[in-house]
Amino acid sequence: WGTVLLITVLLVAVAGTASARTKHRLGVGAHYWVSADDIELDNVDTDGFAWLVTYQVRPIPLVKFEAALEMLPDNFYGSSEQVFAPQAYAVAGGWIYAGLGIGVFFSDGEFIEDPFYALRAGIDVPVLPHIHVDINANYRFMDWDNINNLDEHVSVDTITVGAAVRIQI
Repeated sequence: WGTVLLITVLLVAVAGTASARTKHRLGVGAHYWVSADDIELDNVDTDGFAWLVTYQVRPIPLVKFEAALEMLPDNFYGSSEQVFAPQAYAVAGGWIYAGLGIGVFFSDGEFIEDPFYALRAGIDVPVLPHIHVDINANYRFMDWDNINNLDEHVSVDTITVGAAVRIQI
């Protein structure tokens, strides 16, 4: 719960500092994820597609904060139900950018105790006056020792490549 509280506090703080020059973007996207290590367990998906919804706020040029909710499929690293991953990122740069993130997984009715951390690099290209396309790569550092239906500790990093379309409001 500590991670969820931290993400919420960060987002409220960013929203509270908004000015008339602040840009807001809402979007949807998808990404392909793959485990960086081999996992030799039955009924465990080690790659697949995930969907996400995002909200970005740009309080000053070259700085963005992002909140996202990712929806991962059943069997994501052995989960028996769909997995949700609320996450937050701090991003620096213009159309080429880099960022740091933190998130937590919600699986089988509870939050996983340990958060994941992410490094992100990407391009954010305006395709129309208020529409942006974001193509990115992420490296997540994860520890999955609290999944109810796994009998062993799983420590694995994940690589994702994804895209999102955002509308500036």
